[in-house]
Amino acid sequence: MVDARRTCLLAGLLGLVLALAVPGVLAQSPSERKERIDRKISGLRDEIEDAKRKEGVLTSEIVAATQRIDALGGDIGSLSSVIAELEADLAVHRNRLARLKERIKEQSRGIEHLMEQFRIAQARLEERLVELYQNEETDTFGILLQVQSLGDLVDQFEYFEQIGRQDHAITVEIRTLRSELKVARAETKGTKEEVAAETQVLARKTAEQVAARAELVAQQNALAGARANREGVLASVQAHRHEAEEDVEAMAAESARLAARIRASSGGASEGGGSSGDGTSSSGFIWPVNGIVTSGFGWRWGRMHEGIDIAAPSGTPIRAAAGGTIIYTGYMGGYGNITIIDHGNGLATAYAHQSAIYVGGGAVSQGTVIGAVGSTGNSTGPHLHFEVRVNGSAVDPMGYL
Repeated sequence: MVDARRTCLLAGLLGLVLALAVPGVLAQSPSERKERIDRKISGLRDEIEDAKRKEGVLTSEIVAATQRIDALGGDIGSLSSVIAELEADLAVHRNRLARLKERIKEQSRGIEHLMEQFRIAQARLEERLVELYQNEETDTFGILLQVQSLGDLVDQFEYFEQIGRQDHAITVEIRTLRSELKVARAETKGTKEEVAAETQVLARKTAEQVAARAELVAQQNALAGARANREGVLASVQAHRHEAEEDVEAMAAESARLAARIRASSGGASEGGGSSGDGTSSSGFIWPVNGIVTSGFGWRWGRMHEGIDIAAPSGTPIRAAAGGTIIYTGYMGGYGNITIIDHGNGLATAYAHQSAIYVGGGAVSQGTVIGAVGSTGNSTGPHLHFEVRVNGSAVDPMGYL
């Protein structure tokens, strides 16, 4: 991204250099040329200020997101404490409910046992009463014959009466215990229902708090993702601003240096073009190198490719496409080693990425070897980047070859 942007800026700078080379622009005053450069620099400075404004907005958004994430973290911590308490209370209630259920089962078994004992005692008492009723006279007479004294008679009657009273007392006691146990079981059932209701309420509250915490965690994660996105955008904007700031300085210095060089060399340029006399003809260009065009003129990778790339082995001689005057040779950022030739009448050519430059200035004829193919600057391999510009604007070189 950085290399692509620098290449675009250098292309603009090259266009400025070639525009300054044409006769129409050379007629401009130094103040007019400076104004043109300043407009480009002003545009970059506007980009820098816009980047700073964006940085301020993004920084504020990141701070706000961080504060919200921290606040959500506190809320999540509080909910976690509440949930822990609810879960502990819920566990106690569930244990108590389990014990009450078991107690009801035991009471039910006890009632069944007492009912069985009551049935046995009741049956025994009924049998004794029937027997006493049916044999009352016989038994009384038999008792009278068997007794030896009045004391024995009283003892026999008291014995029978005591047995009857004991059977009746047992029956009454069993009935009482059964009734009491039924009441206790009813109370236990009531308590179990209350505990079950409380347990259900606690379970619902716990589930609600767990769901609320999950929602807060989801919000926190979403905010963290948004913050990370903003941080990435901020880093990109800051990098763009830093590049623009560096490019402003580089463009100002390079423009001043090239303008001075062009002004110094413009006095020796021929008014009608190169020494061959056919440099201004659109059909009179020759191929600067023999090779395959690997990238044409036009948009490429999101930016304008303002020339054509001709593949050739490193060291292959590069020839002037037409006669003219060399107005610049040297290293120029992404172009690497470059040579610029003014052909007169607003027409200029550029030869970039050279491994070596063989000319230093002055007039050249068509076909003169000016350098060698290389891969200097922003280049993926040995090739010649060839540009044609008319009044400083890039045009498709294929219309001249």
